[in-house]
Amino acid sequence: MQRPDPVSLADFRAVFAALPPPDEAAVAAARARDAVLTKPPGALGRLEEITRWLAAWQRRAVPEAARVQITVFAGNHGVTARGISAFPAEVTVQMVENFRQGGAAINQLARAFGADLDVIALELDRPTRDFCAGPAMEEAELLTALLAGWRAVQPGTDLFIAGEMGIGNTTSAAALSAALFGHDEGVAGWCGRGTGLDDAGLRRKEAAVALALDLHDGQLGDPFEALRRLGGREVAAMTGAVLHARLLRVPVLLDGFIACTAAAVLERMLPGALDHCMAAHLSAEGAHGRLLHAIGKEPLLSLGLRLGEGSGAGVALGLIRAALACHSGMATFTEAGVSEA
Repeated sequence: MQRPDPVSLADFRAVFAALPPPDEAAVAAARARDAVLTKPPGALGRLEEITRWLAAWQRRAVPEAARVQITVFAGNHGVTARGISAFPAEVTVQMVENFRQGGAAINQLARAFGADLDVIALELDRPTRDFCAGPAMEEAELLTALLAGWRAVQPGTDLFIAGEMGIGNTTSAAALSAALFGHDEGVAGWCGRGTGLDDAGLRRKEAAVALALDLHDGQLGDPFEALRRLGGREVAAMTGAVLHARLLRVPVLLDGFIACTAAAVLERMLPGALDHCMAAHLSAEGAHGRLLHAIGKEPLLSLGLRLGEGSGAGVALGLIRAALACHSGMATFTEAGVSEA
């Protein structure tokens, strides 16, 4: 029976006690099939790792990607008033319309690799508060955003990708990552150029992150509280989605810096909470590699992408399909009449 939706932050916290483990029997069965396919052991490299990862969470020796769900969450951030983005906040609304009209990069990738695409806009007319002046969200707002992500993940999905759109959200992700993993050497290592900031803009971004961390100092030890104070609605929605995916045993392909920051909240709550996730790529946002190291993920690709939207994970979906095609379609040595070593 499906678990009822959480109705409080306490309910969300209680989910961590019920997270299912990977299915080791399915992993063993996938490994056994891989061992008799017409190739030397390990010859397909990380493609073999992908199939074992999917087998672990789909609980079948021959995993599938018949139902791939990409959901783009959009939110606006009050901190943009501090000049920390190269684009104005109204671009969020305009890009959401572009998604809905099929004109964005993620639309093309979803179409190319056979994924369903949904867009969930979260109160774009009401940005979060400027977290340099107070918490970004009230507790009720955080709960609403977490639930939006939670409800987006459909039972029976073979693979889930969370994307985002929100002018200013690399600043939110920088502040939140610094809160989660430390900033003893300053905030510059967490702050990148985002949508293309010049040097002056980058200095404003760093100043905003430092101010926020100082303002909320002493209140950031709990990851959900850090998310409430420094996150955004779309960031919290991705956190809720990744958590529900784990409960449903749906594997998740993580996108770039912002998506990984949202997921990192869960890893800080409980080490191993992201075992159902694989990192799709290393983005060009400077802190992404540092964050991937902190959450123990090795990216599949490194293409210099920095678009967001779930686009890096959308590209990596092609690798997923390649891995599954080989694992399910290759002949065994016996079937092909090929002598084994």
